[in-house]
Amino acid sequence: MKIGVVTFPGSLDDGDARRAVRLAGGEAVALWHADADLHGVDAVVLPGGFSYGDYLRCGAIARFAPVMAEVVRAAGGGMPVLGICNGFQVLCESHLLPGALVRNDHQKFLCRDQRLRVESTATAWTSTYAAGQEITIPLKNGEGGFVADTATLDRLEGEGRVVFRYLDGNPNGSMRDIAGISNERGNVVGLMPHPEHAVEELFGPGLDGLGLFTSVLSAGLEALA
Repeated sequence: MKIGVVTFPGSLDDGDARRAVRLAGGEAVALWHADADLHGVDAVVLPGGFSYGDYLRCGAIARFAPVMAEVVRAAGGGMPVLGICNGFQVLCESHLLPGALVRNDHQKFLCRDQRLRVESTATAWTSTYAAGQEITIPLKNGEGGFVADTATLDRLEGEGRVVFRYLDGNPNGSMRDIAGISNERGNVVGLMPHPEHAVEELFGPGLDGLGLFTSVLSAGLEALA
């Protein structure tokens, strides 16, 4: 299974995401922000970093990259898409996910190992986890506070689209301790913590992030069966 990882000017974690794909058993394909097609990949990862330097609003310029037109089209057809940190911001700016990410409520950049609870396993990216499983994944952001209006928050909760929730204190002021969400279909997931930094022993807090990448591979194999 081929998983494309997009590199925008300012991306920092694209190489880590490609390594995570390989460690999970997939074939990582590098995609460039100016690409006009997705080169036959089966899923896409939008990595962390500072796309286009975050000179406007985080993710607001990246949504207009040529590759994003193809990502939006493919996601609408059911292709799995994962947005990590800045990638989550890009998904919200592209309207593939609702809500927005704003400045941390404490006005500081935060970097720490973060405990999460897996709230939903009904997505292409979380099927190998157990519902309610507690995991630890690195978190590093300055604008990671998830916000949405009450109706949107209630809909996300009611439809089981809150995928990850923060434990042991809210690190950035995200409403309802939300760390990650999905679209209605479950093929698009965005989260602020970085699973690609928790895929190898001795490099990070453990292997808890690997499940996102093995999940999408499993989903792809089931689709081919």
